[in-house]
Amino acid sequence: MFAVIRTGGKQYRVAEDDTLRVHTLDAQPGEIVTFPVMILGGESVQIGKPLVEGASVAAEVLAQARGRKVIAFKKRRRQNSRRKRGYRDNFTLVRITEILTGGAKPTKTARPKPEPKAKPVPVDAAETDEAVERPKAAKSAKAEKKADKKKAAKAKAAAKPAKGKKK
Repeated sequence: MFAVIRTGGKQYRVAEDDTLRVHTLDAQPGEIVTFPVMILGGESVQIGKPLVEGASVAAEVLAQARGRKVIAFKKRRRQNSRRKRGYRDNFTLVRITEILTGGAKPTKTARPKPEPKAKPVPVDAAETDEAVERPKAAKSAKAEKKADKKKAAKAKAAAKPAKGKKK
């Protein structure tokens, strides 16, 4: 079964578990919103005038976000005239939970958010101090060669007489 809904001046063809971006809605993430249905499809198609009586679509608000930046760049040749403007459109991300007919109310609720993972708590401060102290790793052979070359260059520079006037 599918439905055609209208929101934000646009029409969308939706089915259950579809995720879509719509114009900003006045709802918080986790809330259930409903949309009126214009066309109800399936075994028998119902076309509304302008809406199908008793039909609606329930959707869960997933997020309120901003879209990609759109750059409007205008240039008038040979006039040394340029304008660059950026714009980011706001949108609401929704997941269609169910398509309702016969004046039914939404039965499904928003999916629960996963709980954040808990950080391990140290048992004793003394134990954590011992765990933090680690022996320093030995320098690699490449790093040692580099350090030796720097020392040799410094010693060579110090051994050279200073340039300038002769006495």
